[in-house]
Amino acid sequence: MGFERQLHIIPAHWREWLLENIRRCCTDESLLDAMTKAGIAPVQARAWLAAAKVEASAAQQGEAIESVLLNSPSYDYEGGYLAQGNTFMVAGRDIHVSMRMQEPDIAVLDDFLSVEECEGLIALAQGKLDPSTTVDPNTGDTMSIPERSSEGAFFKLGETAMVASIEQRIAHLLQWPLENGEGLQVLHYRQGGEYRPHFDYFSPEHVGSAKHLDQGGQRIATVIMYLNQVQEGGATIFPSINLSLSPKRGTAIYFSYCNSQGQVDPQTLHGGAPVLAGDKWIVTKWLRQKRYTAAG
Repeated sequence: MGFERQLHIIPAHWREWLLENIRRCCTDESLLDAMTKAGIAPVQARAWLAAAKVEASAAQQGEAIESVLLNSPSYDYEGGYLAQGNTFMVAGRDIHVSMRMQEPDIAVLDDFLSVEECEGLIALAQGKLDPSTTVDPNTGDTMSIPERSSEGAFFKLGETAMVASIEQRIAHLLQWPLENGEGLQVLHYRQGGEYRPHFDYFSPEHVGSAKHLDQGGQRIATVIMYLNQVQEGGATIFPSINLSLSPKRGTAIYFSYCNSQGQVDPQTLHGGAPVLAGDKWIVTKWLRQKRYTAAG
């Protein structure tokens, strides 16, 4: 077994201690400080903490999945927005479907972005990064949460020629109007960064969803594009169907979750697993039912 793998093997008493204190919401800094004071090497302590956070997150996911699936109405699958086929030619670029499923509607699209586009988006985002937020279900306002540890940069529709080209590629591939989409968002996760399982659609039962639905209706689909090779961890996970997709630079994941009846699909519960080594860069595109109008 390699040295890096051995780093993540946690002695039973330390594993129990870490899981208990993670549940108590102790900070990473306090846990690392306690371990190093006990004589554990810093690199070992960081590895144990990262591995314990993966386990704790998985337990929370299981509870969330059970609650969501038990209390959600049925969803009628209507085929999604991606046409049938294994390869698509879009603006002179061959995009290959390496995985596809129908229920839920998910596809993995290889060679979606070029190396130059991946590097270009990272460079564009570098000077615009702010801590990532999510929507408060009660008020609709944005807020920071510990379940989402990343930083992001938003781009307006067509903000640069490269951004416009990628947006047009998505619109063409999914046969959905360009204006019915939010601007691209680049996200950066450092080592230990994650986004615990969540939905991209706005839950109809949440009062705070109304202000976002007014900006273009419900979100109907997501395209996540990987911008770099992640050294370890950082998979996109769909816990309700036991699916884990590892990051690969230039590859995109498409999934849809709102049909023509306005139903939303709870099986698209998804998240970003913790980055265990290195960092992760992605860019996300959300599609709406109608023309999107950003908040003023």
